[in-house]
Amino acid sequence: MRLLAGITRKILVGGCLTISVAIVLVGLGILIPRPFFIPDVPSRDVATHSPQALTKDASARRQILVLSNPIHTDIALPADPDVLKRFSFVSDAGLDLDFPGVRWVVFGWGSRAFYIETPTWGDLKPLPVLKALTWDTSVMHVRRAGDIPSDLANVRSLDLTAVNFDRLLGEIEQSFETVNADAPQEIPGAAYDAHDIFFPATGSFNALMGCNTWTARMLRSAGVQTGLWTPLPVTLDLSLELYGED
Repeated sequence: MRLLAGITRKILVGGCLTISVAIVLVGLGILIPRPFFIPDVPSRDVATHSPQALTKDASARRQILVLSNPIHTDIALPADPDVLKRFSFVSDAGLDLDFPGVRWVVFGWGSRAFYIETPTWGDLKPLPVLKALTWDTSVMHVRRAGDIPSDLANVRSLDLTAVNFDRLLGEIEQSFETVNADAPQEIPGAAYDAHDIFFPATGSFNALMGCNTWTARMLRSAGVQTGLWTPLPVTLDLSLELYGED
C-alpha cells in the first residue's frame, strides 16, 4: 500500500508540475511581446506591387478581421479590387472571389488531415487529431463570405496602414505552396461547400506551432504586436488586448 501511495503521489506531483509549467509558458507567451519582422518580398508580383505602390496613400487605413472559434483563427480581408487582383489565382482555381454579395475573403492555415477531414465537430476522427497534435503537412483554406458584423464576440477588427496592409497580403500570398513558380493549385474535392477551397501550404503543422501562431505571424508582418507564443485563440486575443494595433 505504501508503494502504491508513493507512486500515486509522484504521479500527482508530476501532473501538477506539468500543468504549472504549461500555465507559466502560456502566460509568458501572452505577456512577452514577439519582435516584428518585415517581409523582404511583399509579393510574387514585384512589378505590380512596387515600392512606389506601397507608399501610395500611405495615410489611408484598411480594415481586416480576425475570426476565432475555440481552437482556430482566420484572417478576413475586404473583397476590394486590390485583394481580388492579388489572389486572382483563387478565382482561376474555381472559387470566384468577385461573386455577388461577397464582402470578405477569409484565409486560414492549418493541418491538412484535420482541416480537410473535419468540416464539423461531428466529423471528428482520431487519426486527424493525432496528426494535428504531432506533425502534418499544411493547407491554406480560402472562403468567400458576405457581411461579417465586427461587434460579434468572435470577431476582432483591426485597422492597418496601407503599407502594412500590403505587407499582410504579400505574407498571406507567400503561405500558399507553389511548384516551379507556377500559380498555387487547389486540392481537388477538399472543399466543404460551394464557397470555399483548399490549397497546399508552406510549412508543417503541429500543436505547438499551429494555426493560431500562423495568424499571429501574419499580423506581426502587418505591424500588429502579438505575444511571443499564442497557440490558442484566447492567448492570441489576450495578447492583442495588451498590445493593440500598429
